[in-house]
Amino acid sequence: MLVEAVFEDINEAKENMDSIYDQPDPRAYFRELNKLDYAIPDTAKPIFQKLIGHLQQRRDNTIQVLDLGCSYGVNAAILKHDLSMDELYEHWGQNKMADTTSEEVVAYDQQFYAGADNHEDIEVIGLDQAENAIAFAMETGLLDGGIVANLETDPLSTMAKKTLGQVDLVTSTGCVGYLTEKSFDRFLPAVSEGQMPWIANFVLRLFPFDAIEKSLDKWGYVTEKLEGQTFYQRQFASDDEHDQVLEQLHDQGVDPAGKETEGHFLAEFYLSRSMKDAAEVPIERLLLPASLQRQKTFQRQGCQELQTTQAG
Repeated sequence: MLVEAVFEDINEAKENMDSIYDQPDPRAYFRELNKLDYAIPDTAKPIFQKLIGHLQQRRDNTIQVLDLGCSYGVNAAILKHDLSMDELYEHWGQNKMADTTSEEVVAYDQQFYAGADNHEDIEVIGLDQAENAIAFAMETGLLDGGIVANLETDPLSTMAKKTLGQVDLVTSTGCVGYLTEKSFDRFLPAVSEGQMPWIANFVLRLFPFDAIEKSLDKWGYVTEKLEGQTFYQRQFASDDEHDQVLEQLHDQGVDPAGKETEGHFLAEFYLSRSMKDAAEVPIERLLLPASLQRQKTFQRQGCQELQTTQAG
């Protein structure tokens, strides 16, 4: 079965929230996701910050981030202005926002983000098929560049290819599953033409990453998974969604016990880099605290000793 067909079947298990993703402003988006404790941008934030910090040491310039499935620029708000999802939910939950027009919302947010802390050494380009969401994020200054495209069906434009030529880091926090290897095949030539950016994907455990990893491999990327770590995305929207997701996980041979059975989606983290970069600083040394690195080293050594003893 084709990967996109598999992903389509898996997506059927998830609540359909298409109606909130492409409105003129993000009020409905934040209202609905707040009910579900949607938190993956917060969960991903420290990982992305570590990657950006490491890239700044290596490249000594403004870090250009390409955020896949950027919607209204949520990851940009969190990374560029050091905000949290709780702060964004509070911002959008104010009563005075209820009766304003979308134009007034844009003007209000321009002031809001202008007054927030600003990391001038980070610029974010957003890619999404949601035209209204991209327009909002551009008008409010959250995105430094925006590309409206459905890479599942259409190639990148010539202008978009030029925009992506200097990207240092590609991020995603939940769009894999809606994006397949087709989308990666379409943007990888543009971002890999000069320097090879690091590509950081948070992927729900529902979705196999194999086909995308093969696409990355064709362009010279080595993909590492942060083993033994899962990351909270959101609560299940209903008992029906919960039951269908557990069924999908069982069908794929993924054990949800003690994880999705607790009532929420979980993601895993994959980092793809050039062979040279991956060899110089393995993912565990890059991201894990020293205490966990030592623990994993001891575990590996213990396994090797056990294997040696059994072999003898």
